[in-house]
Amino acid sequence: MDKSIYQVYEDEIQLLEEEIKLLTEKYEDIQHESTSFSDEEILMSIKLFQREHQGEVHGSPLDLKAELESLERDLSFIVKFTGIQFTSHSKKTLEKNANRTVQKHRLSGNCRSLPFQLEFQLLEMQNKENVSAVITDLSIIMESGEYSELSKFLSSAEEHGNLLLFFRSLSSYAEWHEHRRCTFLHFK
Repeated sequence: MDKSIYQVYEDEIQLLEEEIKLLTEKYEDIQHESTSFSDEEILMSIKLFQREHQGEVHGSPLDLKAELESLERDLSFIVKFTGIQFTSHSKKTLEKNANRTVQKHRLSGNCRSLPFQLEFQLLEMQNKENVSAVITDLSIIMESGEYSELSKFLSSAEEHGNLLLFFRSLSSYAEWHEHRRCTFLHFK
């Protein structure tokens, strides 16, 4: 009977140790996320913080409003030009050390009327002189039933991990898809 009581306590201790391990991993992930800012971003944040606490505000509200309106016009132009509009993005750092960072990204959006989702890992390697970035494990999700003619292209883009090719081709395809749709509606 004494052994069963001890076993219950040992099981509880083991469960608590596992929970501590999981919480420690989560904490480390959060720490890695917070340290993934570039040196320039950190310096800009420090300067902004110092200005605010010295009574110096970063521009007047009118300047900020004008800058925001300018950025909105630029974004609107890019969306009209490419047809690509992102609706969500998430990023998680999987690994980070002195010269290597691996991040997992998830993007979703629309290109004209075509919805898409992307999931990929970004491997950044830094040496003394430069930083190189490589996309790995690219997964492109589109409703394959309606756009079955894209399946071969999507497989090729996933295999090569070429996001630029994907976005260029998707933009062109979506534009012509919209033209075909309007043409067929006209003849119905």
